[in-house]
Amino acid sequence: MNQAFARVMVLVTVILMDILGGAEVDLFVPSFPEIKSHFNVSTILLEALLSVNFLGFCLSLFFIGGLADRYGRKPIILLGLVIFIIGSGLCSLASSYNFLLMGRFLQGFGVAAPATLCFLIIADSYPIAKQQYFMGVLNGLMNVAVAGAPVVGSYITMYFHWQGNFIALLALGIPVLTMTMLFVPQSKLPEIKEPISLSGYMPIFKSKSLMLLIGIAVFMCVPYWIFLGMSPILYMKDLGVSLEHYGYYQGVWALVFALGSIFFGLVINKFPAKKMLKFAAYTCLIGLSVIMLVAALDIKDPLIIALSLMPFTIGTIIPAVIIYPITLNFMPQAKGKVSALIRGLFFIVTALGLEFAGYCYQGSFRNIGIIISFFIMIGVINLFFVIKNREIAKFF
Repeated sequence: MNQAFARVMVLVTVILMDILGGAEVDLFVPSFPEIKSHFNVSTILLEALLSVNFLGFCLSLFFIGGLADRYGRKPIILLGLVIFIIGSGLCSLASSYNFLLMGRFLQGFGVAAPATLCFLIIADSYPIAKQQYFMGVLNGLMNVAVAGAPVVGSYITMYFHWQGNFIALLALGIPVLTMTMLFVPQSKLPEIKEPISLSGYMPIFKSKSLMLLIGIAVFMCVPYWIFLGMSPILYMKDLGVSLEHYGYYQGVWALVFALGSIFFGLVINKFPAKKMLKFAAYTCLIGLSVIMLVAALDIKDPLIIALSLMPFTIGTIIPAVIIYPITLNFMPQAKGKVSALIRGLFFIVTALGLEFAGYCYQGSFRNIGIIISFFIMIGVINLFFVIKNREIAKFF
């Protein structure tokens, strides 16, 4: 196989894995009201379709990080994709809420491998500066998919009902599995193989600088996913947004992040990283102020609510592009474990945040805004600590 063609196909496969990881939640979220009506479940049980998916994802992460560092990325990704495809099939055929819940668990358990390990295929092959470029592009492309997924999901739900979204995920998972088998090379295996155990994560927890980096990767993303999980009920049930138009409100947020990620990925190495991170931190503070104001005034206009999230969205782009590659390379021998830990902590915090938001929800944006503001504040504080950290500064 031509080497240039092989590199392109590896990148295309990684992009598709990234898109699958993003679309796995966003595509079916517009069908929440129909699922709620079809199975006659409460809002808390409906949110459990996200929470159990995150739980499956987290449980999978206990294994895939160590397994990927020990046996390589490719076989673990393939196994995960097979489990995801089985889960998608079960969801599309579910005749009861319990079967749907089981399918969502398997989807989360399976998609964890490609979603977590796909960037490691690039991190194993390129220096940090190149990784930051690819991170921007991959984030952008994934969020284009995230932006489009609610729109596509809305129309799929309109014409093919809630089952159609799971069939679409199944149809995406099968070619990703095929391309991974054909084009992704086996990674170089370590000479000394560490045992698969939780003790392998202890050096990560003991590094204060690395935990600061991981904190940014977690808390800068949690607000988006809490809003994503609550927005179908908020927009369509209580703010009167139609299913046809819901996807546009949800999608514009992801589209802003996507275009910004691609732009910053192209220019990231032309400006001092520390100055860019400071700009991001102050932008996030502005976003925090706007969200808290909209929540305090209990504004019920869906457009104003969507626009209030934009400053924070823009502020998170730069840390996402700069920090994630540095985090993976901070402890090179444990890239798989670090990547898995980031995802695991993120999904645990998000699942808890979603359940709390569902419990506190009273038919408006107010309580949602207060909850996501709390997580934004933690993320911004972490970001300021990272900017001042001398051990991390050597990577800038």
